[in-house]
Amino acid sequence: MSRPLVVGIAGGTGSGKTTVAHKLETAIPDNRCVRIEHDAYYRAQNHLSFDERAAINYDHPSSLESDLFVEHLRRLRSGEGVDVPVYDFAQHNRAKETRRVEPSPVIIVEGILVFVEAALREQMDIKIFVDTDADIRLMRRIRRDIEQRGRSFTSVREQYYATVRPMHIEYVEPSKRWADLIVPEGGNNHVALDVILGRLGRIAYRNL
Repeated sequence: MSRPLVVGIAGGTGSGKTTVAHKLETAIPDNRCVRIEHDAYYRAQNHLSFDERAAINYDHPSSLESDLFVEHLRRLRSGEGVDVPVYDFAQHNRAKETRRVEPSPVIIVEGILVFVEAALREQMDIKIFVDTDADIRLMRRIRRDIEQRGRSFTSVREQYYATVRPMHIEYVEPSKRWADLIVPEGGNNHVALDVILGRLGRIAYRNL
């Protein structure tokens, strides 16, 4: 297999970047595409109590073990499999199990902060920023955290004002300048997805 193509997908919380990543992944069948979320690399906090873990600023780059993510991408690009962490959002801690990921022609990485670290950007061949209005992003985040992560509305609201919004302004929004492509409205932008898939499809099947 030739060196994999790494596609980075960034954007604010609730922007639709996960939807974009999922649609690209499922459109490339036959196990020729894998997806890895930056969120899986939140640091293990076994030494802290639940309340202490809940108080951490998870929207700051320091909350993520990006060095390990970079190392895993390097190994995947060189043809080695890796054991990706699994993160338990309800417990605010890394789970004991891991997820085995083997190299594929296309590797999709996604997360709000994937363009912030230079070492991480250097592993990407294509960088896509999903740009969605703030009010839409906020409503999507509230629904996701309550329905999928077991959070209360109060905790979601408090976290949004304390860390999510300030960190978006300081880190996420400025990282847009590193993007090769900016996709408005995420997974609803079918024209952009078709264009991107044209390139990824050629890469995924170039050795067949």
